[in-house]
Amino acid sequence: MQIKFKFFYLILFIILLSCSKKDEKVTILKEKNLETQMIEVYNQAMQEYEKGDVIYAAKKFSEVELLYPQSIWASRAVLMSAYGHFSQSYYGYAINDLERFFVKYKNHPQTDYAYYLLALCHYNQIVDEKKDFNEILKSKKYFEFVINNYPETDYALDSKFKLELIIELIASKEMYLARYYTDREKWIPAINRFKNVVNKYETTIYVEEALHRLVELHYKIGLLDEAQKYASMLGYNYNSSQWYEASYKILNKNYESAKIKDKNKNDTLTKKFKKLFK
Repeated sequence: MQIKFKFFYLILFIILLSCSKKDEKVTILKEKNLETQMIEVYNQAMQEYEKGDVIYAAKKFSEVELLYPQSIWASRAVLMSAYGHFSQSYYGYAINDLERFFVKYKNHPQTDYAYYLLALCHYNQIVDEKKDFNEILKSKKYFEFVINNYPETDYALDSKFKLELIIELIASKEMYLARYYTDREKWIPAINRFKNVVNKYETTIYVEEALHRLVELHYKIGLLDEAQKYASMLGYNYNSSQWYEASYKILNKNYESAKIKDKNKNDTLTKKFKKLFK
């Protein structure tokens, strides 16, 4: 009887052991299937992207992220989705992809590219510096971030070039507002805007005109010393420019009057001196 029980327990043990191994094999098989499925979806997304169906490709890339969010393919899928949307000018979708990327994949090796792409998304939406100032400021912010945090990359090099163009746009906006106030004879706000161009955006093409306008406006409101100061700055840096010539003509009105007075005074003294010898 004891032998029968021992034999029974032995059979039961073998059955349980085989079941546990079977479960283990099934689990491994499921993991392999999941990874294989993810790679297949990623490849499908790439095929759709190459065909030009960016929206459908983006959906497939999102599936990759959902299937296996911890894999290297998931982060790549988000970036591919962002670039696909960007390439077709779906900038809002691209920005959403990139913001999700920054949250889920911190310290990713391609973070520099992601920030550069984010800057481009805002930069490419700039049509008019008067209407799209928010996009100008956002693109400036992210290009500066790339330059400061990834200075040795090609992305930083291109960011510097685009940042120069953005600075020109901001200076243009300041000049637009300054002229607006000037036309309405609001001299102080106009002066402050022209000063912003001179002090903050001195490398732009607008600085010469801004200096001239400061000469003009200060002369208009009777601050001749300030007018002379800005004329001197203009003459020192841009002696041959048309704006210096225009400023010289404004201030020269006083100079001509002073010369006439001096000449009349000298003529009177000469006449008095001559009378002594008659």
